[in-house]
Amino acid sequence: MLTDTFPFGQSAAWTPTPEHVADTNLARLWTRLGLADYAALEAWALDNVGRFWDAVMEDLDIEFSRPYTHVLDASSGIERPRWCVGGRMNIVHNALDRYMGTATWARDAVRYESEEGDVRTLTYAQLHAEVVACAAGLRAHGLGAGDAVGLYLPMTPEIVIAFLAVARIGGVILPLFSGYGAEAVATRLADGDAKALVVADGAPRRGRAGPMKATADAALADVPSVTHVFVVDRMGDDLIGTASVPGRDVPWDRLMASGRAAGADAGRCADTAAEDPVMLIYTSGTTGTPKGAVHTHCGFPIKAAQDMRHPMDVRSGEVVWWMSDMGWMMGPWLVFGTLLNGAAMVLFDGAPDFPEADRTWAICERHGVTLLGLSPTLVRALMPHGTAPVEAHDLRALRAVGSTGSPWDPSSWRWLFEHVLQSEKPILNYSGGTEISGGIVCGNHVQPLKPTGFSGPVLGMDADVVDDAGRPVRGVVGELAIRQPWIGMTRGFRGDDGDARYHAAYWDRHPDLWVHGDFAAVDADGQWFLLGRSDDTIKVAGKRLGPAEVEAALNAAPEVLESAAIGVPDDVKGSAVVAFAVLADGAEESDDLRARLVDRITEALGKALRPKAVLFVDALPKTRNAKVMRRVIRAAHLGEALGNVTALEDEAAVDAIREAR
Repeated sequence: MLTDTFPFGQSAAWTPTPEHVADTNLARLWTRLGLADYAALEAWALDNVGRFWDAVMEDLDIEFSRPYTHVLDASSGIERPRWCVGGRMNIVHNALDRYMGTATWARDAVRYESEEGDVRTLTYAQLHAEVVACAAGLRAHGLGAGDAVGLYLPMTPEIVIAFLAVARIGGVILPLFSGYGAEAVATRLADGDAKALVVADGAPRRGRAGPMKATADAALADVPSVTHVFVVDRMGDDLIGTASVPGRDVPWDRLMASGRAAGADAGRCADTAAEDPVMLIYTSGTTGTPKGAVHTHCGFPIKAAQDMRHPMDVRSGEVVWWMSDMGWMMGPWLVFGTLLNGAAMVLFDGAPDFPEADRTWAICERHGVTLLGLSPTLVRALMPHGTAPVEAHDLRALRAVGSTGSPWDPSSWRWLFEHVLQSEKPILNYSGGTEISGGIVCGNHVQPLKPTGFSGPVLGMDADVVDDAGRPVRGVVGELAIRQPWIGMTRGFRGDDGDARYHAAYWDRHPDLWVHGDFAAVDADGQWFLLGRSDDTIKVAGKRLGPAEVEAALNAAPEVLESAAIGVPDDVKGSAVVAFAVLADGAEESDDLRARLVDRITEALGKALRPKAVLFVDALPKTRNAKVMRRVIRAAHLGEALGNVTALEDEAAVDAIREAR
């Protein structure tokens, strides 16, 4: 049973004023619905699931070419609901075309900054013209409804243009992480039966050109379904060895020229059903091949926009920069969420501390960022530079910081809150997943926030924390679960005949209950906390321990930059804790430091949870979106098979674990 006492009991660090609450999108929504406050809105949303999502689409002003007869049909059960039944709409019309003749049309939609420092902007009108041309160009090359098109580029305007153009013609967007190797690219393109690929020649990384087209060429040797490759010249003369394949490869400029020559009608929005697939985005599990989560026009985009509009309070004309790659769900989330809210997105294709430690804060100032999204891992990487890089920039436009990717430790959270937000603005902790289309839990602008915590479930998400029997628990650690459908839930996994993988991933544990795989707790004040993946859970002498608890204790030490904890077999306790620590600059490895770190964990968690070892490493294995891959750490440490490592950013980090000292 999950009965361990949850350890966090701190007071709220941020509480909104009544004036702040009154001036939020959430307050405007509950007022429009005739409800008294957020508690009433939250209860109404869970009691009226269909009516709630109908209200969300009205709030977002989503336009349908043919209205749906009813928003939700759950007659086939919670696992397979039907949404926007009978309705027809193309999400790109809602992201762009509907703003014609409004003030938004002349506002920025995209603000791009390259690692080299070049800046480009596109207004909604300009982005629309580029997307129309690209859509017409794709059609001119024989692509159309139902065709999957891979996107393998850094975060430049071209990836947004291509992303929207594919959806505009009724195709299926297949975004790929820009750091993937050939095998990972090939696996996803082949599984998705991709017909075309948009690829950059390369991408910058700390002043060096990293090849992408060459990687794609190697991948495509095993993907005969791809007959067209559209090549974006990102690096130019800085990258050699990107030879064109005759009859297959087409320069991006030629694609766009062919589209402009074809005329605007060729770039029109396809007449798509609301439930037609719009995106196939892959998520890696601990075993097996990656799972292609299927998302629709009225699914992922609506959920992304709702999360941005309601808990994060984004308004038309604001500027959002969420650090991500398009291959991770937060990239598509950024595109759909900003455009459906009439906001601007910031794109950056470099390293957040290059060439200088203040690069992140300089971008925020330069582009007037109102919502910055980052990971706790990035904050821990920036902290050793001190507060001077932050203090050098005017961040008054920043209304909030969002965070996702991994659990917080209290010291890093407080550094961000105190030094970046001046203890005056909220950190909107956000967690969900690719199959969710956004968040399950999030901070918001109308409820107090505790360090490292979440205000609660995202509005409309019937989230719960349950024990091993699926019963709700509070004040103890359990598993994060969802009890009712939501519009952004994946429509299943590609090629999953009979939904076997889909069931196994979420539904097999308890009847009619989506178990997400996160270790969670709700404290006495109703604040929510996530403590890492439940499959990362360590059980020491019958006591369940979240790795984040160990890591928080370690990361509080000034000598430690970041850490990861795993469970290893133990003859006496069943499992014992082994922690891996990356030391901060200037800290020296020693047995004395190791002993002090062990003692620190023991003091924080109790003698029964004293770790077996603390080992020093040079790096931790992570995905590109900064998630620490604890299962890979465990496998490398124990000499076991690594499993699926296609999401790994740097394979050298695995060797660092094997060589831990």
